Amino acid sequence: MNIIRTEIPDVLIFEPKVFGDSRGFFFESFNKKIFDEAVNRNVEFVQDNHSLSAKGVLRGLHYQIEPFAQGKLVRCIEGEVFDVAVDIRDGSPTYGKWVGVVLSADNHRQLWIPEGFAHGFLTLSEQAQFVYKTTNYYHPQSDRGIFWNDPDINIQWPSIDVPVNLSEKDKVQPSLKNIVKV
Repeated sequence: MNIIRTEIPDVLIFEPKVFGDSRGFFFESFNKKIFDEAVNRNVEFVQDNHSLSAKGVLRGLHYQIEPFAQGKLVRCIEGEVFDVAVDIRDGSPTYGKWVGVVLSADNHRQLWIPEGFAHGFLTLSEQAQFVYKTTNYYHPQSDRGIFWNDPDINIQWPSIDVPVNLSEKDKVQPSLKNIVKV
């Protein structure tokens, strides 16, 4: 497993060694020992989620407040997405900064997004299946978000040939300046 550090030290890319031949491929998608060593703590995942999105669907930027904050290990198993993590940890030296990574069924990469980050993705392919593990259960009363195109964050979303498709909830999220601090 190749572990790639990003501009935000706590956000990591996990790139598996893929063994392929004419029959297909095999790779180890998760190894707790390697993962815990990379993130320098013991992480317990409690929930797996799976979504299907059409091209242009943008989900996010979502997070949960304490005590229900979630760390997420995310990957795309069909298609391709541009995945984003935004640091919203109060007092963090990288507060308001973001990391963006293309995750795809072809590159098999996963992104670790620790607690204290908002998360979102834009579907780049005709459709994408996106799966992730979380360190805490979904708690509707703790669910929060940030407007996907907040100029103070200035995420450089890739351009696509269809309009961005948002949920009603994501159309009305507050700016970074107006969120509940985590």
